[in-house]
Amino acid sequence: MSKEPHGPTPGFLVWRLAMKWRVAVDRALAPLGLTHAQYALLASLYGVQRSGLQPSQRELADRTGLEALYVSKLARTLEADGLLAREKDPADSRAVRLSLTTTGRETTRRAVALVQQLLEQLLAPLGGLDGARTDVLVRELTTLLDTPLDVPSDPPEE
Repeated sequence: MSKEPHGPTPGFLVWRLAMKWRVAVDRALAPLGLTHAQYALLASLYGVQRSGLQPSQRELADRTGLEALYVSKLARTLEADGLLAREKDPADSRAVRLSLTTTGRETTRRAVALVQQLLEQLLAPLGGLDGARTDVLVRELTTLLDTPLDVPSDPPEE
């Protein structure tokens, strides 16, 4: 019995959807001078700050799923653009705390509104943000994201 897939694999579909989303967000945010990755960092920081916290770069990396080194690079660029501030943590000399500037908060609010419009378009076939199918999708994606993946040490032999 053949294990050849009949049509696209789930992995391929997840990758294609992620690429479709990234490209759409990049295009929507280009007028604001932001990339999808910068948006992910700013929007996450915006959400955390609204709850009264000032996260470290490491905490934001964990929250976004981005590599800590990449978050550091993004934060430096966003700092140079006047959108966020980086400060040494007085309690831990190795940690850097991040906060949005006034300009950063305004830019992030505008970016969130644009991305929200895209999300409405994407989820319309599932009944929109409040649709039952969207709820199922969110639960299933969360299950997959919460599942640890161990990288195989050796490729299978033929």
